[in-house]
Amino acid sequence: MARIPGRSRAPSAPPSSDRRPQDRRERPTPERRHGRHGQPRPKRRPWSALGTRSVAGQVFVLQVVIVLLLVLAVGVETVLQARNDTATEARNRSLAVAETYANSPGIVPALRSPDPTALLQPSAEAARVKAGVDFIVVLSTDSIRYTHPMPDRIGKKFVGTTAPALAGQSITEEVDGTIGHLVQAVVPVTDSDGTVVGMVSAGIRTSRVSDTTQRQLPILLGAAAGALVLATAGSALVSRRLRRQTRGLGPAAMTSLYEHHDAVLHAVREGVLILDGDGRLLLANDEAGRLLELPPDAEGRQLTDLGLDRRTVELLASTQPVTDEVLAAGERLLVVNIRPTDRNGGPPGTVATLRDSTELRALSGKADLARRRLKLLYEAGLAIGTTLDVTRTAQELADAAVPGFADYVTVDLAEPVLRGDEPEPTPTMRRVGLSSIHPDPPFYPPGGDVPLILGTPRARAMELGEPVAESDLSDALTAWLDHDPHRVGAIRRQGVHALLAVPLRARGVVLGIATFWRSERPEPFGQDDVWLGEELVARAAVCIDNARRYTREHTMAVTLQHSLLPGGLPEQDALDVAYRYLPAQAGVGGDWFDVIPLPGARVALVVGDVVGHGVHAAATMGRLRTAVHNFASLDLPPDELLGLMDDLVNRIDQEQDAATGEAPITGATCLYAIYDPVTLRCTVARAGHLLPAVVRPDGAVEFPEVPAGPPLGLVGLPFETAELQLAEGSKLVLYTDGLVEDRERDIDVGLELLRVALAGADRTPEQTCADVLATLLPANPTDDIALLVAMARALPADQVAEWEVPPDPAAVREIRAGVTARLEAWGLDELAFTTELILSELITNAIRYGLPPIRVRLIRDRTLICEVSDGSSTSPHLRYAASTDEGGRGLFLVAQFAERWGTRYTAAGKVIWAEQRLP
Repeated sequence: MARIPGRSRAPSAPPSSDRRPQDRRERPTPERRHGRHGQPRPKRRPWSALGTRSVAGQVFVLQVVIVLLLVLAVGVETVLQARNDTATEARNRSLAVAETYANSPGIVPALRSPDPTALLQPSAEAARVKAGVDFIVVLSTDSIRYTHPMPDRIGKKFVGTTAPALAGQSITEEVDGTIGHLVQAVVPVTDSDGTVVGMVSAGIRTSRVSDTTQRQLPILLGAAAGALVLATAGSALVSRRLRRQTRGLGPAAMTSLYEHHDAVLHAVREGVLILDGDGRLLLANDEAGRLLELPPDAEGRQLTDLGLDRRTVELLASTQPVTDEVLAAGERLLVVNIRPTDRNGGPPGTVATLRDSTELRALSGKADLARRRLKLLYEAGLAIGTTLDVTRTAQELADAAVPGFADYVTVDLAEPVLRGDEPEPTPTMRRVGLSSIHPDPPFYPPGGDVPLILGTPRARAMELGEPVAESDLSDALTAWLDHDPHRVGAIRRQGVHALLAVPLRARGVVLGIATFWRSERPEPFGQDDVWLGEELVARAAVCIDNARRYTREHTMAVTLQHSLLPGGLPEQDALDVAYRYLPAQAGVGGDWFDVIPLPGARVALVVGDVVGHGVHAAATMGRLRTAVHNFASLDLPPDELLGLMDDLVNRIDQEQDAATGEAPITGATCLYAIYDPVTLRCTVARAGHLLPAVVRPDGAVEFPEVPAGPPLGLVGLPFETAELQLAEGSKLVLYTDGLVEDRERDIDVGLELLRVALAGADRTPEQTCADVLATLLPANPTDDIALLVAMARALPADQVAEWEVPPDPAAVREIRAGVTARLEAWGLDELAFTTELILSELITNAIRYGLPPIRVRLIRDRTLICEVSDGSSTSPHLRYAASTDEGGRGLFLVAQFAERWGTRYTAAGKVIWAEQRLP
């Protein structure tokens, strides 16, 4: 493995473990305060450490030398470049001036004139001055000067190369003339046919061009000096940083330190890993490579790319300090310690040390096993008993033990436990829980009876009431072989070899048995497993017993509730009624409904809801339902009936408070409606209940405004009624809040869903009930639901007869004659005599003791109904007349001949009615 030198420090005394880094920086060691022999160490100047003895000093000197060489090279390059630029500039300027003047207008005629000098000397001098050159000389083809800045040179031969110009080409050259070193250009002057008629030479001294460069040279030298200063300062800072990093050591000391560090790092029997802040492995000594089985090229790679398991990667990549963490690496147990490297301003990363502790495997295995068992018990405690359902709780026990404790788990309960009862001495066992590591377990499936065969471990466990562990199932399977050989063969094929049967005991009663089976695990159930199984089953047994008790109480409450609800609908012809009643899953409530036939072919509809749940709510509901029946027999209007119910609920609260000393908890809502098929009117009053819904024959839905009275129990507040005129075929829908209100749904949303579900024509009440529940029924109802749908029928007009009676006793005869004729038309001749007798007595009493108007109404329904109404509120009473009394026997005769009779009060007076059974 390649060895990469790590970051080391100068040897010093290790700091105390409880001393903070800040303390170590603020308290220098004695060796730092004094020399090695105890004498005071002189104070260092900031730059004294940059001496050439240390690595930092040598690096500083080397950097300064390099900078000087760079500055010198830049200067030389600048000078050479300036000289080259000077020559190039002189050539370009002299050539440009010569070509410009050679091509100027009038130069060719001037050359051919008798005196070229007189014509060209002034213009040449003017052009020289403007162009900034030293001379412009016009030459003849014989190289004789026509012009010159010095007049005495005119007419003399030109010094320079002219042959190329005579050949029609321009030429530039450097020469040393009388005015110094210069650059001159010679350019031919040609006429229109290309003949060279003369030449023009222009020249400039190089010293004039280099003056500009020399003026920029101080700036260049200053910039170089500044760069030298900055580079020197930067080198000093880098060297100072390097000095701190190397502790001022020299090359020999650093070489020795590296050799010692490398020897110690790879010789110790403790693995060392150094990782950077990105999880990259910077260094791993030989021991770390051996313990973790790292590849040869591990250094420089990401920790996640080294083939380590997830737990190892997560631990080594941790940026938090780790102390003596036990890590399983293959067959080894490693003790890991991790510390960050950035505590004292170092680079981000961590240093991990690994120590082989394989000898602690046995102890660690036991601790790990204990930890897993505690975790199993903890998770089972959370998973078992989430509901108060016996079957579900038993299945939760089976699921909690697989695969952590057993490969298969079966749970069998005594059959009475499923009903909420205590088990019998020799109960029938029912399988209610099964969990398996395989999809096709070889055991009886849940839902069927499971036999307990004598002599088997399960039978012994049930008989003794104690756990029974069996490590060899040969004898047990032999006992089962005669009973079910096919299932025994399947058990053997799947390798089931051990079982643990634990009775489900709670509060001294054995409710069933839980059996744990092993097939994949070779070890049998030991004593520790028996204790764990007992603890696991004991917790589940308490939950199952609680669920059993709840089942019993819930069954009793549901039985009570259903016994108090109507078993069926009474026979009547005014309404076509359908209903649905669904109790809550969590417990019984106090919702109820009723259909009560009333005199005069009328029908009362009732829907109510008692606040709360449980047996108390169900019992209160029964009392209120009975009270409604009793008050309805008095034929009271809806508002008066709700007033009496309000007083009754208040008395129930007072009785409950006096009996238990608790605050009154009873409260109820109620809606009471009376429908008359003769007038098609429905009188409605409600006490805190939801509005009824009316579905018109065309399918339109509305919620008619009915005055909202207070809930029952608030004595003293009146109730109001509303009159609804229903068309034949209309449906009146009454319901409780459990239908439209839910934890996840607001009541306004529920009412809108109800409107949508009710909309539509040509549906029977039964179909309407089904559609409403399909739309609004929650998945897990938390409250009772009562739904009543009544379709209005109209009594045919030919089955009703009415007469106005004048307040004259003689009018009785005419009324009797009309009644007899109507009975003959209905085919009820047999009832003519008794009907005449009843009506004669009732009409006579109305004329004698009542007030006009007096009316007689005859209704043919399921019974023959005779009604006599008047404007007074006095009611006759049935009594025995003495032998000396002249009257008092009429009502006695009415009661004898009529099936039922009674009085009901109206806003305009009263109605006395009598019913006779139809033949």
